[in-house]
Order: sequence, then C-alpha cells, then structure tokens
Amino acid sequence: MAEHKRYDNYIGGEWVAGANYSRNVNPSDLSDVIGEYAQADAGQVSAAIEAARAAFPAWSTSGIQARADSLEKVGLEILARREELGALLAREEGKTLPEAIGEVSRAGNIFKYFAGECLRQAGETLQSVRPGVSVEVTREPLGVVGLITPWNFPIAIPAWKIAPALAYGNCVVIKPADLVPGCAWAIAEIISRAGFPAGVFNLVMGRGREVGEALVNDARVEAISFTGSVGVGRGIAAACVARGAKVQLEMGGKNPQIVLDDADLNVAVELCTQSAFYSTGQRCTASSRIIVTEGIYDRFVEAMVERIKKIKVGSALEKGVDVGPVVSEAQLEQDLRYIEIGKQEGARLACGGERVKCETEGYYLAPTLFVDSTADMRISREEIFGPVANVVKVKDYEAALAMANDTEFGLSAGICTTSLKYANHFKRHAQAGMVMVNLPTAGVDYHVPFGGRKGSSYGPREQGRYAQEFYTTVKTTYIG
Repeated sequence: MAEHKRYDNYIGGEWVAGANYSRNVNPSDLSDVIGEYAQADAGQVSAAIEAARAAFPAWSTSGIQARADSLEKVGLEILARREELGALLAREEGKTLPEAIGEVSRAGNIFKYFAGECLRQAGETLQSVRPGVSVEVTREPLGVVGLITPWNFPIAIPAWKIAPALAYGNCVVIKPADLVPGCAWAIAEIISRAGFPAGVFNLVMGRGREVGEALVNDARVEAISFTGSVGVGRGIAAACVARGAKVQLEMGGKNPQIVLDDADLNVAVELCTQSAFYSTGQRCTASSRIIVTEGIYDRFVEAMVERIKKIKVGSALEKGVDVGPVVSEAQLEQDLRYIEIGKQEGARLACGGERVKCETEGYYLAPTLFVDSTADMRISREEIFGPVANVVKVKDYEAALAMANDTEFGLSAGICTTSLKYANHFKRHAQAGMVMVNLPTAGVDYHVPFGGRKGSSYGPREQGRYAQEFYTTVKTTYIG
C-alpha cells in the first residue's frame, strides 16, 4: 500500500501524532487518497482541554487589537489561498470546484468579520432605581469551548464557530467530522502561524464516539457548539444540561419550498433546482419538499423534469459539472434506500433514481425527483440529505402554508410568488428561522443570524452579531 502524507492533531501549540491515522478519500475518485489524518484518543482530548484551560486567563483579558489582528491574518490567508483550499474541499467533500471556492471565500470573510467584532464589543451603563447607584452590563468570555462540526461544509462551519469563539476571548478545542478533516486541518495550520498564544486553539481529529464524547462530557469545557444529526444533537444536549454546560445545536431540516399559481415558472424551476440538487442536496437548508398549488402543478412538474435532465453529474474538479458525488458510501446507501421507500409508498419517480457512471469510480447519483407525493409519506417527512426531492400538489396558498409548517423541523422555508400579499403573510406565518422569498432555501449570508426553530436548532443563533449570545456571558455590575 502506498504511503501518504500524515497530518497530526494540534494541541497546546504543538503538532501531536495521533494514536492512529485514518485515510481521507476523494468521493469523486476512490483511488485518490488526500492524506492520512490523526485519530485522537481520550487522553489527547484531555490534553487539549487542559491546554485551552491554561491559556484562557491570559487570552480572555488580552488586548482586543492583537486579537483582531490575528483573526484578520487568518481571514486574509484563507482568501489568498481560496483556489488551493477550494480544490482541497472539492476533493474531500465532493462539492463542485466553484461551490468549494465560494465556501472557502465565505470562511475567509467570516474571520475578517469577527476580527472587526473584536473592536465592536459594547456594554451598557444604566441608572439604578436606587439613588447614587449606577449599573454596568458587560459581556465576558465563557472559557473553554468545544466545537463539533459536520462534513457537509468542512471549512465554512468550522470558521463560523472558531472565529466568534476566539473573537470574544474563549479558547477552543475543535473536533471536525471524521469524514472530512482536511479543511479543518488547513485552518488549524493557518491559525498556528497567525500569532495566537499556545493553547488558545486546539484541533483533535477522530471519531465522535471517542473524541466527541470525551469533549462533551468533560467538566472543564464550559460550552459545546454542535452541528450535525438530530439524534447526536439531542444526546449532546442532555449531557450538557446534566452538567450545566452551555449548548448550541444546529441539526436537521425538511425545508419546504412553496410554488404558487402566480409564480414566474422559470424562476420557480431554477430556484427549486438550486435548493434541491446543488451541493448534491447535502445542505441542511436544502429543500427536498416542494409544495405546488394545483393551477401550476402540471406545468411546473414538466418544466422541472426537463431542467433536471440538463444537470451534469461528475467529478467535483471537472469543469462544467453541476453536481458532484455523494460524500460517502454510507450516505449513498441512505439515499438509495429512500428512493426505494418513495417507490414503495406510491410516489411516482419522474426522473433519476439510479447511480451514474463516470470516468472515475465514485459515489455518483442522478438527481432524483418524485411527483404525485403526499404529505404523510416518509420522503415528505424525513431528512434524506441527498439529491432527492419530491413534489406535492395542494389546492391553494392556505393549504400550502399548513403543509409547509407540518413538520418537526423549522430551519428554512421558501415561497415563489408574485403576490406581495402572500409573500408578506408567509414571512410572518412560516414556522422557520429563515424565510426566502423568490430565492432558494439554501444560501445565506455570513453577517446575519443563522438558525431555526422546533427540531432544527437549540440555543442561541450562529453567525453575525448574534453569535455573542452563545460565546459570551452577561455580567451586571452595581457601583455605589
């Protein structure tokens, strides 16, 4: 077996060999091994937490200009290397190269944004109800923060957790998804040269059952921010609440996209295609549940099928490819299982549903559309997390809204309409954390809050100024 470059964990300002190593394989080309990445054990997780804990007193009271300068340096280097890092991202996760470069650019801008936030932290001075007493309300960092990130955005999500955690004066221990450690390692390598004191930032790679659980259950960790599956998230929440740690969860979605009779058909088809199939449908904000009113239903389905047939599936690095591979064999098996479920439930398979052969061996799946579905089918209610979508016909806007809200999730919701009346009503009555009007459900900015309701999210919002709600604690000081 050929030897591959090894990438170590980063603990206390040093690169530390793992107990074992795991191969990082390109889902577009299974013969392409990106490298072997360290697998931490519980002892290394403990060492990383201790290093962060030791660094916290000095870091949390350090000068905000130095903090801002280091974060700015990270952001600028990420942006300068966007094409190189984008190629890495495309190789390890399977996003097309343009999407991957876009994600890298977003990560760089996130670090730059939070560099500025270092200098924008503010408090309040208030009058007390007692004469001669004043009140100050300030924010302080929490301490050691554990970050657990998913595989579908391997550089953007680590960035939007790491940057605010450091900006507000916390120390970090991050565990990236075991499936895609490369981008997180690249961020760690950049951070290692950006002027942060030893122990402020630590990277421990490995499996969730060992590394993640050790991080979640350690009393020295003041807070956990997690993005991933509903089942794992609920377990993390229970563990954190039991020991009094702060917790922030971003989990699943079954995001509705409504298309009304008055919609511009071309706009509706394009945004539904973008929502459902780009990034191989592997986005928590993707819409696999398309709800269409009866007056436009037949025309929409016909046009949607024609549009899907034009989608080019292939290697993430190949020019002109619209949709890359599914991220892994396990995810591909899950997608294919749901396709069989859809058939068994009686939905009509309008296109796709089969694996695609390409020049290289990979996890390629044709974009799949079910039509004539019903709201009670599993494909209408459960998150598939692949390039599989279904269309449900409803009578009118009221029925569409009711169906859109009939879900345990509430992350993103979209409507395509030319009616200001319905758009305004939907903005207020959609039970989701983010609402899109004549835009894809997937695709958000980095400087505004991200998060959902119901089973999609728990705890304060991520990103933008709202990130301070999680990464800081409020102190009220009385002065006599």
